[in-house]
Amino acid sequence: MPETTDWSSETYDFDRAALRAKLRDVPQEPGSAKPQPILTVDNVVRRFGGMTAVEVEHLEVQRGAITALIGPNGAGKTTFFNLITGFDRPSSAKSRFGGGQGPFATWRFQGESLGATSAFRVARTGMVRTFQLTKALSAMTVMDNMLLGAKDQPGEHMLAALARPLWRKREAEIREKATDLLARFKLDTKAKDYAGSLSGGQRKLLEMARALMSDPAMIMLDEPMAGVNPALTQSLLGHIQDLRDQGTSVLFVEHDMHMVRHISDWVVVMAEGRIVAEGPPEHVMQHQAVVDAYLGSHHDQDLGDDSVLDEDFAAAVADEDAERAEEKA
Repeated sequence: MPETTDWSSETYDFDRAALRAKLRDVPQEPGSAKPQPILTVDNVVRRFGGMTAVEVEHLEVQRGAITALIGPNGAGKTTFFNLITGFDRPSSAKSRFGGGQGPFATWRFQGESLGATSAFRVARTGMVRTFQLTKALSAMTVMDNMLLGAKDQPGEHMLAALARPLWRKREAEIREKATDLLARFKLDTKAKDYAGSLSGGQRKLLEMARALMSDPAMIMLDEPMAGVNPALTQSLLGHIQDLRDQGTSVLFVEHDMHMVRHISDWVVVMAEGRIVAEGPPEHVMQHQAVVDAYLGSHHDQDLGDDSVLDEDFAAAVADEDAERAEEKA
């Protein structure tokens, strides 16, 4: 990792070809240093009783890239998300207060330390996440959900709320931005509907759109394709790529290897809480650690083989169709 890093967007080239050229020189090994990391994690450990769910010694996430975090169920991916976004605390951090063992857990985002920081403060730094199970507020309208995601709302303060001229202009700006985002995600016709009336895929879109209301520097997506109708999958993929192309860093968890290979610039593999492999998608799929830890059922097949990936995708679609049929029954 370089000693000094210039975080200004003017010094960074968001061109994907240039980005991939830089990443080609990065060693394909766990914890490898990136040309310009936006997130750096060290010594993050989370234990539940006698089980270690996460044990990440070092990880760097490249700025301006789409980074996929993959691994089998129980690998610790969502727990890792919870830790670095302030929804959980690492066991290793207890040593700061006289307890626990091992080195301090530290992680830095855009050069700012986020260790022992609450979730809302993490979001204010520009690192925003979505959830595997969507957190849309069902009893509120789609538009109201969007408005809640905006930052710098003077009307939220007790005294300012009593004087409408102080916040009317800002409220109009926020509403206009929400309207534009809903149109971009093709949810504008649902603006007045309750969020609870949306389909699972539409709730995923709403959660992503709401996250963008805060203008994040990095968005973390926890299984954005899970439970999504195949008709909306391509739309979600396009939105994720658009985010990267507009300069937003993306870190996402996904089980569908076909999707991972299609849109990722870099892939990080977790197994049993540890980082076991890193590299470009076309290379990491061939890594023996990935074969052993992630797709044991296809151990004798090439992970780059589309027939294997398409079988998995077709099975996922069939499972989703069966669940929908069961719900209707």
